[in-house]
Amino acid sequence: MKISTTATLAICTLFSGSLDAQAARLTAAPAHPEPGAIVRLTLSTAPVGPDSVVSVRGAMAGEPLHFMRSTAGTWHAIGGVPVDSVGNLFASAIIQYASGKTETPRVRFTLPKLPPLVAQPLAVDSAFTKPLDSATIARINRENARAREIGRLAHNRPPMWSASFLKPRTSAITSEFGSGRLFNGQLTARHLGVDFRGAVGEPVHAANRGVVALVENFFLAGNVIYIDHGGGIVTAYFHLSKPLVSAGDTVKRGQVIGLVGNTGRVTGPHLHWAARYGAVTVNPLDLIAIASRWYSGAVTTSKRSIAQRP
Repeated sequence: MKISTTATLAICTLFSGSLDAQAARLTAAPAHPEPGAIVRLTLSTAPVGPDSVVSVRGAMAGEPLHFMRSTAGTWHAIGGVPVDSVGNLFASAIIQYASGKTETPRVRFTLPKLPPLVAQPLAVDSAFTKPLDSATIARINRENARAREIGRLAHNRPPMWSASFLKPRTSAITSEFGSGRLFNGQLTARHLGVDFRGAVGEPVHAANRGVVALVENFFLAGNVIYIDHGGGIVTAYFHLSKPLVSAGDTVKRGQVIGLVGNTGRVTGPHLHWAARYGAVTVNPLDLIAIASRWYSGAVTTSKRSIAQRP
């Protein structure tokens, strides 16, 4: 599920304070995103005499959008499609001009029904399929809440990367995002990450520059590392045998941050790679398709300053 640079653009429905021919326009690619996709948003404005844009902000799926100026009259942002969204989903921008004029273009996505789960049969010990006790369920809920909070806090940091994202391992992918799991003949929830083949002790690399937000041991995910890349993006690395970084460290793109393991609820050693845009879980492979200068720390501070957060 990759975002193609040739994907058809979805043309926005305009809801602006002006009906003149110079109204702003919001477009997005892909036009028909799959559940968990990252979409690229482009905002275009035409000159309106001496008037100038003071700020640009926006929202999608309950998460703020961080528009960054690319060229004169053009801003870029990214957004995440929740994995359980169906029907219509909107992304919107609010443009404030020096004159006091406001424009609010929107783009609408019509999301397909969730496809049926494509099961990957796994034979595991019965201990993995027994109902969990209330204390364990409470622990899992706390850990999930911490992960969502890390995603939300990533909105407070500007993008830190200046190059495109990398896969954390070059090995084969053994389980794709969105696939189902069939444990001992029983179908479970969708797989919300990407699994890479690996033996215990093999290296795991940071997908991009960022700050380590969390190093912890979770019940399901085992030893985990969460990296805040800024701009709302977080990547996570599960089931590690050994983390090699600490919370608060700034890591480089491609840096070895941990070693493959089989900690947590796993059937064997591998790396589970996950990503969020804010609190929205997204397909981490979609990060690979974001060009280095399209939406990144490569955008200069002077350009970035025009995009104010909501």
